[in-house]
Amino acid sequence: MEPFSSDVLWVLILGFIVGFFLAFGVGANDVANSFGTSVGSKALSLRQACILATIFEVLGSVLMGYRVSDTVRKGIFDTEMYSEFEKELMLGFLAALIGSAIWNIVATFFRWPISGTHSIIGAVVGFSLVARGFMGIKWTMLGQIVASWFLSPVLSGFISSALFLVLKKLILTKDDAIERGYLSLPFFWGITVFINLFSVVHNGPKYLGFQSIPVWGVLILAAGIGFIVSICVWYILVPYLQQAIASMGDSENSENQIGAEEIPSKISYPDVENPAFNGNGHEIQMQDVGNGISKSTIVPVATSAEISKIEKEFTCSAVPYDTPETGKVFSSLQVLTAIFAAFAHGANDVSNAIGPVIAIWLIYQDGNVAQKAESPFWIMLYGGVGISIGLWVWGKKVIKTMGEDLTKITPSSGFCIELGAAATVLMASKIGLPISTTHCKVGSIVFVGWTRSRAAVDWKLFRSIILAWVLTLPVSAGLSAAAMAILKSIG
Repeated sequence: MEPFSSDVLWVLILGFIVGFFLAFGVGANDVANSFGTSVGSKALSLRQACILATIFEVLGSVLMGYRVSDTVRKGIFDTEMYSEFEKELMLGFLAALIGSAIWNIVATFFRWPISGTHSIIGAVVGFSLVARGFMGIKWTMLGQIVASWFLSPVLSGFISSALFLVLKKLILTKDDAIERGYLSLPFFWGITVFINLFSVVHNGPKYLGFQSIPVWGVLILAAGIGFIVSICVWYILVPYLQQAIASMGDSENSENQIGAEEIPSKISYPDVENPAFNGNGHEIQMQDVGNGISKSTIVPVATSAEISKIEKEFTCSAVPYDTPETGKVFSSLQVLTAIFAAFAHGANDVSNAIGPVIAIWLIYQDGNVAQKAESPFWIMLYGGVGISIGLWVWGKKVIKTMGEDLTKITPSSGFCIELGAAATVLMASKIGLPISTTHCKVGSIVFVGWTRSRAAVDWKLFRSIILAWVLTLPVSAGLSAAAMAILKSIG
């Protein structure tokens, strides 16, 4: 095929349009993974979360998204099978975009937090099965990706829960928790910045020239900036927090109580020995209506099972360990980890939306299926913008599911959840493995919630999320396969 062939220009144009809708769906659904816990813990408002996500999702996509994009567009099947059928491959990637976009938008409409990674990988496999059957699919790479879908939530959950246990042991349960929190802030800020910078600079995109910096140079640079940040936190942020917390007044009655819900103050406990109660959990109230006539009223009260349920919910929702003071300290830290998570999400999941678009563009530009060029900066930016718009317009739907419904989130637990999940995602991005940020974040939420209390997790909702995950791969593959069959008959 000749480069810039007018015969396939319509495929390119339609690919960019559908790719934007897929990025929109990924932003509306998956960005909840980055900021859902921050909004749920009240560390950030929804508006603040959207602003920060817009900035750092785009940065993550343009600085690190190229590696996973390479895997999505040429790591799952053998592109050389289409060396004489470039247009067919372009149609295939367009079908993958269509199938994945439809499923992402439908899932977001129903508030299901699905995996954008599952969706696009299933869609790529779907069109490939229609075009070439089982030939050319790289089963080893596909097996690694599928295995990562199960391993990543466990790894992410383990990191997050281990971090939470450390915080609980060394800070949250101590009498001087607030002072220990102040001392820990510079360390946590420094190590988070260090990890983030090292991930960006080491083997970063060639157009920034980072590939010429040796490993020891990257370590020194990241450690130096992390240390400078730690010093700034100690001399600027910590005094600011001390002053802000000192002005909070009586923490017991503060409106800033973190994560606590009051148990209902008026609960009637049934007492079978008290004649004021009958044996069915009802209180009999006598009212004097005058002239020596009494009127009895039966008032339903909580049964023992209901009271047990209320107390259980109170224990889970109140979330011990977080006081208003430590909550405020970790709120500041959670903003940083939310940014870290947004950057990691942009690095990994923009590629899910934009990988096939890049593949279509490179075939159109080069006239072959080699896919040797690096992912173009401007297309990665295009995907980042689409993701951000999806978050602003529709992101609130899934944010509530992730940040409030699955388990109660506090600033300290939210910090552990976000740091563990983001670290897992960034590690995967560095080796080009498109894992699911949804799986990582849900894994961290469930592990930390279970660590806090086995009853703290909404297991019914968790099962529904698992079901949505299971459906994603076959549904997106089926939609992509149907789109491929239609496109082949037309094109």
